[in-house]
Order: sequence, then structure tokens, then C-alpha cells
Amino acid sequence: MQGKKRLENIPIRYIKGVGPKMAPILEKVGIHNALDLLSYLPRRYEDRSNILSVKDACPGETQALTGTVLKSNVFRARTGTSILEVFVGDDGKKICAVWYNQPFMRKMFFEGQKVLLYGKVEKTTRLQITHPVFEIMEDEKKGAVLDIGRIVPIYSLTENLTQKYIRKLMFRALRQYSLDFPDRVPIHIQARNKLVDTKFAAENIHFPHSENNLEKAYRRLVFEEFFILQTVMALRRRQIRKKGIKHKTSENILSDFTGLFDFEFTDAQVKAIRDVEKDMSGEKPMYRLLQGDVGSGKTVIAMYAAFKASAGGYQSAIMAPTEILARQHFITVSKMFMPLGLNVRLLVSGMEPSLKASVEKEIASGEADVIIGTHALIQENVAYKSLGLVVVDEQHKFGVDQRKLLIKKGKTPDTLVMTATPIPRSLILTVFGDMDISVMREKPADREPVNTYWVGEEKRDSVYAFIREEVEKGRQAFIVYPRIKQTQASELRAAEEMYRHLKDDIFPDMRISLVHGRMRTEEKDRTMSSFRNGEYDILVTTTVIEVGVDIPNVTVMLVEHAERYGLAQLHQLRGRIGRGKHASYCILLGDPKTEASYERLSTMAETDDGFKISEKDLDIRGPGEFLGTRQSGLPELKFGNISKDFSIMEEARKEAFGLVEEDPELNGERNSEVKHAIKERFGVKVI
Repeated sequence: MQGKKRLENIPIRYIKGVGPKMAPILEKVGIHNALDLLSYLPRRYEDRSNILSVKDACPGETQALTGTVLKSNVFRARTGTSILEVFVGDDGKKICAVWYNQPFMRKMFFEGQKVLLYGKVEKTTRLQITHPVFEIMEDEKKGAVLDIGRIVPIYSLTENLTQKYIRKLMFRALRQYSLDFPDRVPIHIQARNKLVDTKFAAENIHFPHSENNLEKAYRRLVFEEFFILQTVMALRRRQIRKKGIKHKTSENILSDFTGLFDFEFTDAQVKAIRDVEKDMSGEKPMYRLLQGDVGSGKTVIAMYAAFKASAGGYQSAIMAPTEILARQHFITVSKMFMPLGLNVRLLVSGMEPSLKASVEKEIASGEADVIIGTHALIQENVAYKSLGLVVVDEQHKFGVDQRKLLIKKGKTPDTLVMTATPIPRSLILTVFGDMDISVMREKPADREPVNTYWVGEEKRDSVYAFIREEVEKGRQAFIVYPRIKQTQASELRAAEEMYRHLKDDIFPDMRISLVHGRMRTEEKDRTMSSFRNGEYDILVTTTVIEVGVDIPNVTVMLVEHAERYGLAQLHQLRGRIGRGKHASYCILLGDPKTEASYERLSTMAETDDGFKISEKDLDIRGPGEFLGTRQSGLPELKFGNISKDFSIMEEARKEAFGLVEEDPELNGERNSEVKHAIKERFGVKVI
């Protein structure tokens, strides 16, 4: 490691073959220095290693052929197109290589030259190969043959950047810098995991001598990338494990809590509560992710954490992404906790200023025990007297920084992060790798699966008739639209226009209301409360009801233009029904135009398992879009794929956490490179 050049400090323009003209072009694809160049991986490979003689050419096949130049000529077609023909032969058989509008290339070919051609062989009146990739064998003396006769890298390009140029540049850079390619995995970990060295990896990821070498190179680079990332996770986890609040405990606390409810807890709920109990009874702060499918009963776990915090005189803050969800939590928690003498307060932006000021005063004095709200909880003027617990509900709706702001309102509060959007394990280890995890797959026994149907426009009248049938049984329905208002630029049906149409033309004898995100808070609350109380039969709405709405009497949901929604969003919407004792039905009315939208609707119709749906969603969208990179803090990966390379990630994670356990500050000499890499990429605060 000593004496290696820092490739990130060598600007791309100073590398031979680049200069001031090509540097801006390379920068367009993210290549700013020598390390960026060597880390610019091919998007795919073509195996051109099987070289055949011209006499073995097979029409219809894409082949690499070798032979001798027999003659060449240029002529002009009637259309004015210039045509270059180069005849290449071997053992009495010949093929004609053809290039259009490139007469200048003729001077490159001489009779008797040995050449390699790569392209699709065609048979007309003769054997022909049009616009082939070619190499002149005499050039081997000047340098390696890069385009034929090997496994050839294919790179992503931009304007004025060619495969030939970037291969040549990469080959030259490897000869100059491959020994300087950073080696951040300590030697003993490399040996234990049978990793090749970085010189081998850099050379074979670009110009592999075999498929086996390519696999070894790829595994080495991916392992290192995940190793650095997981070392950061291990360091963060260690920082979090400083001394926190050791909450009071008692033998009867769990039975005292469960006794407040008139239903039996699921095994998954009991296990999650025990996880929280163990965390909060310890000296180190709880930092736990609770993920469960929609309807699995996560709110009860948050209530237990607040119950325990209040027993020791600490405040709890529960942050929800929408006012509708915050108000629903407030109703649920107040009903259970107020009789116990706990003061539950709501804090949202839409409150009357005088009421808001009064609640803020109670929070500051410590009079408020449990505070439920939205982003209002993290405003600068909100001060907590003794914040001991932070709960973030539907965490995917918040940014990483927002979560941190709420945690900073206390000294070392316990933190419970909840999500009803199940996250694949590969993403959990990448984004939430510094947290403890509780998973709730089980749903309450009295929950019936929601019957899901995907139908086309031709079934609209039948769907309306079915909604009518359900309402006549005393049930209620949601009809969801992707937009609030129609626009000239879009033919999508929208909530406001369809509300009037449904009210006047389709269901004139029924009680219908409308709710969407642009309505005033008071109006939204009033409408939702009236619908919950059975004063309306049908609620026309948008995705404003996506999270947290719990109305057991709603048995039908019609989602219009269902092809426009993501899988996670569709699953969340569906989770708003099926919460009562009656059979429920989710009807997806959609006309998918793409393979991805077809897959989404098919998946929804096939399963209601949120964990299976999340895996499929990850496959369709990729990790960045799945979580929302800006919101989630998902790191950008140059080499690895968190789904495809999950087994490598697990190996790297085990080694990284072991390393930090042995050397918490990474001060050991053999850990200097990984420490440097972390400081460069994540900043010195990590260590």
C-alpha cells in the first residue's frame, strides 16, 4: 500500500490520450480523474474470443473471422453513396467487408495484410459482412488487439465518445496505474474470503482473459464496495450505542399493557413488544426499525414504547407524515391513554394558532406526556422538557435529516422507526444497517385477505353495479383517482370532475363526498370524520388516504388508472380496506401500456403479501427509485447491485462488523486504507 499514487488526485485531462479536448467529454459520463476512469465499468461484454477462418464463415451468424486482404476498391453508387469493399480470403474462400461513406479507410488496408473482422455474416450473391469491427494483425506489435479475439468490454457512451477510443484509453491507463488501484480490504480479510488483488481485479473487469477471471474481478470490487459501506454502518452503530436512558421496568408491565385491549395480540406483536422492552430497559439507546405489512398492528408497538417511557416520567413524540394519519393516531392513543391519566396532545400545522401555542407550552413544561403530530414536531420553536422516546411512522415519507432533527430534540432518546412498506433484506442492510430490526409478517387472526381484481374499461358498468350492491348491504366504498383536477394535457380521470359525475349520474341516490390533499385541514377532518361515522356511502379521493386510514366498514376500493401507481403505493391503498369482519374487494381499473405496469397489476392480483410485493417492486424499479435516494440516504454504488449481490454483501458485512469490534477507531496500520476511503466518501464525522 505504501508508495501508491492517489488516483483520485490525478485529473483526467493529464492522462495520456485525453488532454483538454477530450476531458470535458469524459466528464459528461462522470470520469473526472484516474480513479473514476478505472472504476468506469463496462455495461456488458461481448465474447469475440472464438476466432474462425474466413473459410468457416456461416451466414446469419455474428462471428470473428480472420483472413488475408486480397484487394480493395472504392466506387460510388447511383445514389451518390461512397462504398468501400475489402475482400478478405483464406484457403480459397473469401468474404467482402463493406463500409458506406468511409472511403478514407481504404488506405488502412494493403494486399497481403492479416486482419480480424467481427460482425454479422450475410449471404447474397456473395459472402458479405457490413460495417464490421476490424483489427489489423500487424498492429499487435504496437499494442494489444482490443476489439476482437477476446471478451470485449462494451461501455456506456456519450456524444463524441467511441468504444474504440475508451477501450484504448482504458488499456493504456491500466498499464500505467493498475498497481495504484486502491486496496482497501485488509490482507487477512482478503485471504479469508479468497479475494484476488486489486491489480488483477482492475485488469480483468475491463479486459477479462476468461469468464472465470471476470467473475473473480467482479466479486473483488463488489466485496470492497460493500465492505466500506458496512464498515460505516458498524461505526455508526457503535456511535449510537453510547449511554442512554435506562427506563424503569416491572414484571407486570407487559400484562398491564395488553390488558388495556379487548383483543388478543399476535405472536409477532408480542415478539416486537419484547424487543422494545429489552431495548428500553438497557443502558444504550434503542435504535430499532419495525417493519410490518399493512394491517399487522404496528401502532400497538409504538403505544407500548410510549407507555413504558411515561412510566419513568419521559415524554414521547410520534411523528406521522400526514395530518390525517396524525389525527387518527391521536384518536386511537387518546382513547387508550387518557383514562390512565396520561396527557396526549396533537401538534399539526393546520391547528388554530392559539391552540398550537397552548400545546407547545404544555410540551415545554412537561405537562404533555405523549405528543403526536407531523413535521410540526421538529419546528425550531418546539422544545421538549424530557423527550425519552421518538417514534417515526411511515419512515419512507420522511427524509433522513427530518428523522435526525426529532431525535436531537432529546438528549439520547430511544428511537423506533416504523414502516408499512416492507423493505427487502438487501435494502435493510444497505440503508438501515446500523439499526436493530423487528419484522411483523403475521396479521390479526380476524383479518380476511382482500380480494383483488384487475379489470379493463369494458367492466366499468359492472364495477359500479358491484359498488352499489355493497353499499345497499350497509357497507362503504373508496373510489381513488390519480389527480385532483383534470388538465388539457392529460386524459386521466380526476377526483373533482368524477365526484360530480358519480354524484349526479351514477349514484344519484347515494351519499357521496370528496376529500383530497388541497382541501383545508378543517374540511378534510370534517369529511373523514363524517365518513368514519357512516354519514357518507362513498368517498371519492386521491392518494391522500394512502397511509393510516382505518375504517372497518369500508369493503370496496376502486382504483382508477391503476397502471399509473407504483406497487408499494397500490399495496398501501389496498391496506385501507379489509379491516373489518366483512369480505373486502380491491378493484384495479387499468390499461397497462408497458411491461412494468403490466407486472405491477399482475403482482397485485396474485398476492397480498407485502414482503413478496416489495421484492417484486425492487426488481421492477431498482433500489434508488424504490426508496427514493434523496429521502433514504441510499449510497450510490459503482460496482455492486444490492439485490443480485446480496450474498457478497452479507459476507462483507460480517467482516466489517468484526473489524470495527476489533479496532473501533480504525487506528491499526492495516486499516488505514479503509479509514481513508470512509473519510473521503462519507466525511470525518463517521469516525
